[in-house]
Amino acid sequence: MISLTDTQKIGMGLTGFGVFFLFFGMILFFDKALLAIGNVLFVAGLAFVIGLERTFRFFFQKHKVKATGFFLGGVFVVLIGWPLIGMIFEIYGFFLLFRGFFPVVVGFIRRVPVLGSLLNLPGIRSTT
Repeated sequence: MISLTDTQKIGMGLTGFGVFFLFFGMILFFDKALLAIGNVLFVAGLAFVIGLERTFRFFFQKHKVKATGFFLGGVFVVLIGWPLIGMIFEIYGFFLLFRGFFPVVVGFIRRVPVLGSLLNLPGIRSTT
């Protein structure tokens, strides 16, 4: 089992609540307040989990400047009151930021009993 420090545990909680508020805000037709709370909690949770310095280095790498601009720009646009446009920017930036991590996630999900069998179906296997 992975041991987490207390700070990392707090970060996991903040990140989880951030994802919940983002999801709930989208379900409620892009509610500005919920999306803003979710954005702040998600970014704060990420900083707690991996540390401030590593968070800063992750977002501001030279090859990730475009992705960071879209993601943080989307957060800003949501905070000023245009949730739909801001979420489009954020989702695009999120996929650009974490595109190197998606194959790892898919590989992990393939080893989960029920989900792995779904991902190994003929039509889905070729796309993932």
